[in-house]
Amino acid sequence: MDAIATAKEKMGKTIAVLVKELSSLRAGRANAQVLDRILVDYYGTPTPVKQVGNISSPEPRLLMITPYDPSMLNPVEKAIQKSDLGINPSNDGKCIRLVFPELTEERRKDLVKVVRKKGEDSKVAIRSIRRDAIEQIKKQKKDGEVTEDDQKKLEEQAQKLTDSTIKDIDKIVADKEKEIMEV
Repeated sequence: MDAIATAKEKMGKTIAVLVKELSSLRAGRANAQVLDRILVDYYGTPTPVKQVGNISSPEPRLLMITPYDPSMLNPVEKAIQKSDLGINPSNDGKCIRLVFPELTEERRKDLVKVVRKKGEDSKVAIRSIRRDAIEQIKKQKKDGEVTEDDQKKLEEQAQKLTDSTIKDIDKIVADKEKEIMEV
């Protein structure tokens, strides 16, 4: 039974990673999660942008970052410029504004390809977890910890868990594709 519990936990973590990765892809709408990966030099320590200032979204395609410490305006602005966001921040002396442009059709299609690739990578990871679980079950059978009937049942459980997790991944990917292709 231990192999199934371990596999379930690992598959859950794989889905959590996929959701986190997909949330950082921008889909034409302002989303504070795109800033999660950006680190700013805060007195010599790389610190996430969300920890050095307040992030708000007054409009659907606008993010405003108001640093708690006004001296952090320029470092935050530089960190955003260096990042792979592709957005030029505007600094008015009090806050930094990030205007998210509408995505072109070509950029949307590129993003959909990225989403599908991340989904496929997650499925590969899930299948690897299933393989590890089945190997563990076979080892338990060989060591005499489980009977042959139990081995079959456990392998079926591992397969059902894999199938349902892959369905979840497909749904997450489809939802993200739909969000990206919305105009």
